[in-house]
Amino acid sequence: MLVPVVLAGGVGSRLWPVSRAALPKQLVTFPQIEGSLFQNTLQRLSGIADLADPLVVCNEEHRFLVAEQLRQLGISKSNILLEPFGRNTAPAVALAAFAVQSQSVNVNLLVLPSDHAIQDVEVFHKLIETAQKYASDGKMMTFGIVPGCSETGYGYIQKGSVIDDGNAYCIQKFVEKPDSETALGYLESGDYLWNSGMFMFGAGVYLDELKLHAPDIYEVCSKAHAELRREADFEFIPSAVFTSCRRESIDYAVMEKTERGIVIPMDAGWSDLGAWGALWELGEKNQQGNVISGDVLAEGVSQSYIQAQSRLVAAVGMRDAIIVETADAVLVADKARAQSVKQIVDQLTRSKRSESENHTLVRRPWGSYESLAMGEGYQVKHIVVQPGASLSLQSHNHRAEHWTVIKGVALIRCDDKEFELNPNESTFIPLGNKHRLTNNGSETVELIEVQVGDYLGEDDIVRFDDRYGRS
Repeated sequence: MLVPVVLAGGVGSRLWPVSRAALPKQLVTFPQIEGSLFQNTLQRLSGIADLADPLVVCNEEHRFLVAEQLRQLGISKSNILLEPFGRNTAPAVALAAFAVQSQSVNVNLLVLPSDHAIQDVEVFHKLIETAQKYASDGKMMTFGIVPGCSETGYGYIQKGSVIDDGNAYCIQKFVEKPDSETALGYLESGDYLWNSGMFMFGAGVYLDELKLHAPDIYEVCSKAHAELRREADFEFIPSAVFTSCRRESIDYAVMEKTERGIVIPMDAGWSDLGAWGALWELGEKNQQGNVISGDVLAEGVSQSYIQAQSRLVAAVGMRDAIIVETADAVLVADKARAQSVKQIVDQLTRSKRSESENHTLVRRPWGSYESLAMGEGYQVKHIVVQPGASLSLQSHNHRAEHWTVIKGVALIRCDDKEFELNPNESTFIPLGNKHRLTNNGSETVELIEVQVGDYLGEDDIVRFDDRYGRS
């Protein structure tokens, strides 16, 4: 049996301003791709024999987004393993291996990042079949991408001795992202493959090798697994235990040290979509070599990527440019410097600016809200509550709220009162009052919320009851 382990815990900061901490790139739908990258990762597994239900490893903060995207694919039988914080791939896969091994001992894991694109699915499937034969012999496989250029944005794997007439190789070493001169040398040598971050091995084999080469990670993950808290489809990893786990990749924790490791070359139109230049390469280009989506006017622009989400974008006299517009931010970059967008996100994070974390549209398990206007002492939001959903029973220490329903019927609780609000009706929620909004109808409830107070941050919430398990 083959269990897909989908790693969905990354942030994808190089694709800011579309990819952000609260909605990372693997959960975003880009104009060039139907569905999210996460959904595409699962869909391209269709047709593989003896495939079990997927196991997804992601951040706690993204659990409802992940669950909803699985639901959209009709995948109901999945396990979602929740990290309180990221510790890189070696611990994440260890937790998955413990979870799988507790159910069956003869299981192979297919470890897949959730933010990659693969164009030739048939080749991908054939290589998985090949890898399963090696896994049956106790080998540990990684898939190395046949390089098409001297790319500096990828890690590399140096091939060792040949196995099976070139179908596989021993792993000589893993190499971090090189400079341009070194990358060119790697390409010309023919001895290096791009590191895809995809692996296959037996769950027990991985844990044995992890215990041998990184016993500290093994012990922490073993204890964390023993103390998992299960709630519906979610398995919560205890933060008190996991915090002591060091950050380490599978590459260096196990694969570079094990005597079981081999690399299988893959040439299947792979991309990790790590920067905006990759979206340009993937997209359909016009006569000027531009990839354009949204409301865009271009004059004298060539070989560029322009994406508009919420307004008109006009560009004049540019070449090899990246322009990405969202409701609250615009990125303009030289295509050759697209990897450096991460430094902008680092600046935003250090400055504690919300643009690094959230879009103006913020998704919640009950629906979404969008900030429409904000000033000194006030904020206006558009709130959408899905049928059957409910906000938490809560109060605020610093703000009062005015609610006006514009669609649907909202059931309101405010302290000891309970009543319905229909379209064009409104109510006032005084500061400190316990309140809740519930949608018991079959259509969405939409309302305009006006907040008034001396502090309007999202952390000004005291929850008394929440059906989604939030504190």
